[in-house]
Amino acid sequence: MRAMILAAGFGTRLKPLTLSLPKPMFPVLNRPLLEHTLNLLSSQGIQDIIVNVHHLPEKIIDYFGNGSDFGVRLQFSQEEEILGTAGGLKKTQSFLEEETFLVINSDVLADIDLKNVLSFHKEKKSCLTLVVRKDSQPEKYKPIELANDGRITRFVDASIKNPPTTTQRVMFTGIQIMEPEIFSRIPSEKFFGTAEDVFPKMIEEGLPVFGTLHEKYWIDMGTRETYIQAQADALNGKLALKTSPSRNPEGPLVIPPVLIGKDCEISQDAQIGPHAVLGDGCRIRSGTVVENSILWDGATIGSDATVQNSIIGKEVVVENGAKVMDNSLSSTS
Repeated sequence: MRAMILAAGFGTRLKPLTLSLPKPMFPVLNRPLLEHTLNLLSSQGIQDIIVNVHHLPEKIIDYFGNGSDFGVRLQFSQEEEILGTAGGLKKTQSFLEEETFLVINSDVLADIDLKNVLSFHKEKKSCLTLVVRKDSQPEKYKPIELANDGRITRFVDASIKNPPTTTQRVMFTGIQIMEPEIFSRIPSEKFFGTAEDVFPKMIEEGLPVFGTLHEKYWIDMGTRETYIQAQADALNGKLALKTSPSRNPEGPLVIPPVLIGKDCEISQDAQIGPHAVLGDGCRIRSGTVVENSILWDGATIGSDATVQNSIIGKEVVVENGAKVMDNSLSSTS
């Protein structure tokens, strides 16, 4: 099975950081987010992958190349004008149209067995299978109604005729399996959305559209809060991710779990952690507190500064005595 990773978005919720770095390249445990997605796919036997790109595409393409360093065969679909989820999918038709294929958002991390999802898809003879999950606030994600047999009865504003009386409200995880006939429903070279324009029509027509319930770990890393939370969860062992090599920091004020990159300078009286990730070459001065935060490569935190619940961009300098809380700082800000 081949796969497509949707990675063309602007990452507007993570500005100003995304002004200089596309979200798929955001470090997660000091490796690009997109690398973790490639690891998930390759670990489950999916090696032929295409990624659509638009915002700062060269930063992604130059890093990953043909994918050989990451155990996959990688191609890129570069969109001169952003085409939306369905429009971007249509542009990759020649790569995906031969067989059942998988599509996954680049900003989700999940503990999922994709072979089980494919088996469900085949068993139901589904033309579209969405991986869905229960959420305490499904309205945040445009809720989906799921019947007891797994059939999706409503997606956004679409409904099937004579829906079953018993349904549960769930949300879409951004992971889906499709059949190639979906391409006939998408116009070429036009902005078009799957959830907005394609999926509702399929449901209205009564096509076999199913949802399989995911009950293990999942997170959408589209905000500062969830970007930090995902790394805290990985440090706590709730999610298994490959990490870059780390050294064990020295000092009485290091509170695990933490991850420290190479060539970092950390003062003996600086508090690091809990839930801190430092990229390579960070400098942490005397009296500093870094807690539940992510520091990108080369960041410097001045003496007696406090950084909590924040993201500090590459080579950003936080001044002596500063308090950075619930914030994101970039070299472009």
